[in-house]
Amino acid sequence: MNFILNPWPWYVSGPLIALVMVLLVYFGKTFGMSSNLKTMCTVLGAGKFSDFFKVDWKEQSWNLAVVIGAIIGGYIAVNFISDDVVTNLNPKTISELNALGFNNAGASLVPNELYDYESVVSGKGFLILIIGGLLVGFGTRYADGCTSGHAITGLSSLQKPSLIAVIGFFIGGLIMTNLILPLIF
Repeated sequence: MNFILNPWPWYVSGPLIALVMVLLVYFGKTFGMSSNLKTMCTVLGAGKFSDFFKVDWKEQSWNLAVVIGAIIGGYIAVNFISDDVVTNLNPKTISELNALGFNNAGASLVPNELYDYESVVSGKGFLILIIGGLLVGFGTRYADGCTSGHAITGLSSLQKPSLIAVIGFFIGGLIMTNLILPLIF
């Protein structure tokens, strides 16, 4: 059971990802989570309102199984095979997060200051969710894919736009972590 509970080493997870990518390329499929939103909107009739959603959703219906699997797998992982051990954080990271107002850094898996119900319904929390959601949605559409699509499918098929997008993701993450997050908290 420890093999499932602990992070998998690169020499196990890397070849498994490579195997999945080889199979996807062989069958002419691509992987990415953001394309599922377009598929779900199309299934629900968004094509009546926008030409963007007038596509044959049945070609991507297999990818909806990935979303359903992620939801079911996440539920199983949290409720049945989780050992409730939190991630060991570097003491310097904990002190920096405490300085930003995160009181339980290193004591729980996710910070209550962001994911607690009271935090979400507060004015600040609600604005963070709305603005963050809009930025992620716009960025995903503008980059023509999400982080998983570009980083896994795009890079494995040697696509230059995916390399540029992944570099942008890292730069954006660094800017958010070091410049914007301290201003928010």
